[in-house]
Amino acid sequence: MTEEQFSKLIPAVVLLVLGIIEAIGGLYLEDRRTRNDFTIEILSLVILPTLIQPGIFLLVLWVMATSFSGLEDVFIHTSIWWHILAFLVLDDMMQYWWHRLSHVNRVMWKLHRPHHVVEEMGVLVTYRNATLYYALMPGIWFSAILVFLGMGYVYLFYLPIKLVVILLAHSETKWDRFLYKYKILHPFAWIIERTISTPSTHFAHHGLTAEDQISHPNGNFGNLLFIWDVLFGTAKITRKYPTKFGAWNQFKEPWYVQLFFPFIKSKDPRSELHSIQTDNDYDPSVDFKSFKS
Repeated sequence: MTEEQFSKLIPAVVLLVLGIIEAIGGLYLEDRRTRNDFTIEILSLVILPTLIQPGIFLLVLWVMATSFSGLEDVFIHTSIWWHILAFLVLDDMMQYWWHRLSHVNRVMWKLHRPHHVVEEMGVLVTYRNATLYYALMPGIWFSAILVFLGMGYVYLFYLPIKLVVILLAHSETKWDRFLYKYKILHPFAWIIERTISTPSTHFAHHGLTAEDQISHPNGNFGNLLFIWDVLFGTAKITRKYPTKFGAWNQFKEPWYVQLFFPFIKSKDPRSELHSIQTDNDYDPSVDFKSFKS
């Protein structure tokens, strides 16, 4: 098995194992999850690694080779620590700001919204986003450039580590619970929860409302590193987990609207995805049950 194949296999195995554990626990048997939800999650899981990311890499590598051929592998012999730092800043930190922007910009929110309308956590929630959200994500484009510049070997290890952390942060297995259970581990927990995303901090990001004193819907944006939230003032650490998840506007558009907006828009004017200009408030009092698939 090549290193590239091993790099791709690790997150796939972790996702499968976590999914099996969650299924045994009964997560996917709950009535709140619909066929529409599963369709969004499976398609997102397939489209990103097989179409969007490879497509961006092929385009960037072709453009770089055509227009900047002299820069190919220019950094291949520089320190591996510089390579790691480059990915952490130009991919992970950029994704932090991209994620943060998607919560304050009306158009960006519509692309990120599929990630938040589900009412429970789980490993399949990880990749729920409109395809355009990923296609425009700066970190993927910068990563392709860094690979062209000679940092591809580090990327083989950086990417699966990042994906595993993100998958674990969304999983109902809540691996960090044991850190909080035993007092002797609390100093170690203090370091971990301020360094990488954990279920506790990321579940808080998905929580329905900050009124529960646990959820932090407009913070905890980190993906691999949580330290960006600490540095930029958006961190909230409670070592607890919300009991209610989602977004106030629970209008469940069909999977093809959620995934391919704005190319495909909702036909209902009450929906946030009716148009780019639509700015509907989150209103839990509106009954949208008839629109669920």
